[in-house]
Amino acid sequence: MKDGASPGAPAAKGRGAVENPANRFERLHVEIDPEVHLAGGGRGALDPADPDGPDGPPPGDAAAAAELAADGGRLPTVLLRDTSRSLITHNESPDVGFSFSLNPYRGCEHGCIYCYARPTHEYLGFSAGLDFESRILVKEDAPRLLRNELAAPSWRPETLAMSGVTDPYQPAERRLGITRGCLEVLAESRHPVAVITKSALVTRDIDLLAELARHQAVRVFLSITTLDGELARRMEPRASHPRDRLEAVARLAAAGVPAGVMVAPVVPAITDHEIPAILEAAAAAGARAAGYTVMRLPGAVAGLFEAWLERHFPDRREKVLHRIRELRGGRLNDPRFGSRMRGEGIFAQQIRALFETARRRHGLDRPLGELSAAAFRRPSRPAGPAAAQLQLFG
Repeated sequence: MKDGASPGAPAAKGRGAVENPANRFERLHVEIDPEVHLAGGGRGALDPADPDGPDGPPPGDAAAAAELAADGGRLPTVLLRDTSRSLITHNESPDVGFSFSLNPYRGCEHGCIYCYARPTHEYLGFSAGLDFESRILVKEDAPRLLRNELAAPSWRPETLAMSGVTDPYQPAERRLGITRGCLEVLAESRHPVAVITKSALVTRDIDLLAELARHQAVRVFLSITTLDGELARRMEPRASHPRDRLEAVARLAAAGVPAGVMVAPVVPAITDHEIPAILEAAAAAGARAAGYTVMRLPGAVAGLFEAWLERHFPDRREKVLHRIRELRGGRLNDPRFGSRMRGEGIFAQQIRALFETARRRHGLDRPLGELSAAAFRRPSRPAGPAAAQLQLFG
């Protein structure tokens, strides 16, 4: 086992990770008190008096352990302010299919054990384990930042991915509505956006998505790893039930919003056999396209996934790890562009053939077409304090 995990380690209810491995960049492990607002506008707790907000001490200390024991193993979610001054990020990866993205949240409460984004939490001083799914950084100013960036004369409209890293419709969004605020800006400016999520909450925003669809400026993909609800609960503990994700596809399609499904990720020797059934269900729900990725385990994710296997599939652990190594050139992760999303070798070819055959059979291989920026109109920029002062002088 890696990172000190043990088969008997108690698991927090509703969480994917079993443990909180040390941050690879930190020689010291520091816990931030979520009840303290840092001076100078730094990170602090969101609405500490809010009963739905921070509701307990951070993980990793004696108080947290006592609380977990008292609450039957439940680990509270702590929301922290992210004071980023920009929102749109640029990447040059040839693998992901987009150049620009926005992420209203950092960290993800869905808790998917295989999530490739877990190591990004280490850049923030946290752990890729339980911290990633229980300490969520929230960009409260995301809609305002987005408006300012789209209003800038230098911005040239190009499809934005929402989100490129963590889920824009994770549980906190139900209360905070930050993703909806960003969609309101995008709908006003008719800016093209591609949304991918594991949450049926996306249907809350059908009004905005349908408006964007009128200008060929949106598509939405629901990510479905398995149709087995019990397996999904173990792998993706706070994501929507697969049944509800398919229902979301149906509701989006009925509203005229181009919708598709990502079989993502394909987990070798656990979910790969479900590819045909997932695509059949997606087509029946009204999906117009489908894609897939093969699971990858960068950084700390490898150890976390091994610990998860030991807990949930101890009899299949070695088979799964052996199959992953077959896909990844003998390792658990291969970061090379061109192979990291699909793998390589005979088994990767088998997955691809299975997917392509099922996709053709169910009519999901037709291209959706490019999103259009033809109707883009630069949004108005909100008046700041300086503008308000100038207005006093007429």
